[in-house]
Amino acid sequence: MITPAGFQAGAATAGLKRSGAPDIALILADAVCAAAGVFTRNQVAAAPVTLDRAALAASGGRARAVIANSGNANACTGPAGDAAAAAMQADVARRIGCPAEQVLVLSTGVIGVPLDTERVLAGIEKATTALGSSAEAGLAAARAILTTDTCVKHGAVSVALAGGRVTIGGIAKGSGMIHPDMATMLAVLTTDAQVSPAQASDHLARAVDRSFHAISVDGDTSTNDSVLLLASGASDVLVEGADDEALFAAALAQLCEHLARAIVRDGEGASRFVTLQVRGAPSDAAARTIARTIATSPLVKTAFAGGDPNWGRVLAAAGRAGVPLDAARLSLWLAPDSAAPNADEDPDALQLAADGAASGFDVRAAADIMAGDSFRLLLDLADGSGSATVWTTDLTHDYITINAEYTT
Repeated sequence: MITPAGFQAGAATAGLKRSGAPDIALILADAVCAAAGVFTRNQVAAAPVTLDRAALAASGGRARAVIANSGNANACTGPAGDAAAAAMQADVARRIGCPAEQVLVLSTGVIGVPLDTERVLAGIEKATTALGSSAEAGLAAARAILTTDTCVKHGAVSVALAGGRVTIGGIAKGSGMIHPDMATMLAVLTTDAQVSPAQASDHLARAVDRSFHAISVDGDTSTNDSVLLLASGASDVLVEGADDEALFAAALAQLCEHLARAIVRDGEGASRFVTLQVRGAPSDAAARTIARTIATSPLVKTAFAGGDPNWGRVLAAAGRAGVPLDAARLSLWLAPDSAAPNADEDPDALQLAADGAASGFDVRAAADIMAGDSFRLLLDLADGSGSATVWTTDLTHDYITINAEYTT
């Protein structure tokens, strides 16, 4: 696996998880990086989110390290939680010799439980001694941030720019509490490209909008959602000029989409991965609003779980999204997951509805498509050029079981 130059990673077990699995991850840059972050818009924001926003502002978009813990969200923990996040930041800064504001903090896990600072600091010491620049070290950090995830989520892309080749890598975690209003989980992205803090911020915002903002598992936006980007510049390759900017942006978006789709595929209790496409809307924003409404409808998601082509539920969800539409102009297609750009272009696609009414499709054939572990739906409003794609899951009893027993 390719990895960006200029970074090390380490992981350790501090005892925050009842399972005894690794729960501390440290990512360290060899030198100060340009940095950017996108954070939750949930007004009940965790202590690390508040700290990171302030740190990026104070440092002018510069960072040396990211320290993360799993097993405890450090959210809704009051002044003690703020002190715990600050202690994590200060401890790492002391160990690597940088200003505190150049250390960013991430936490994930149970909300409302005080963070055991003593355990975390002991874990940070262990993670520091485990630092390495190998792909295995990066995977160890990726494993250490998992909570209800069933698999590690990571990836990397390499792109040739005018001045040479650069690499972008990333790790992410997320399985439940997944819905856009920021980034819907934790992710750390690193690159050896040479960019300014302003470039990092702009490219990250655009990439998040096309990826992590386009997924939903359960409609709940977390208190801790954070995506960070650190650019070491270790490749000595500048991202400059329109062509470089476009190539770098496309590569970053590709990596973010890979990680975002991996989160949906690993959604809590999920048995099906569903791509929802909406087109013909008055605007892209309107299309996205409708797609998100469909993606979070319990009636729609349970139909997905049962492999039931109950197309009326999809149109009904679209109709309550708050976007003006003409029900008599709605058309809906179902297709297997394939490389076709749009569901209706797939040779095996079925039109479920035309002009707001049933199209006389083969119900058994539709059920067969929905019996697969992935499929696509395309809703056409026939009312403009706006479009959007959202990735979501079904809703199964396993989701209820996981979340009913999360703290007990």
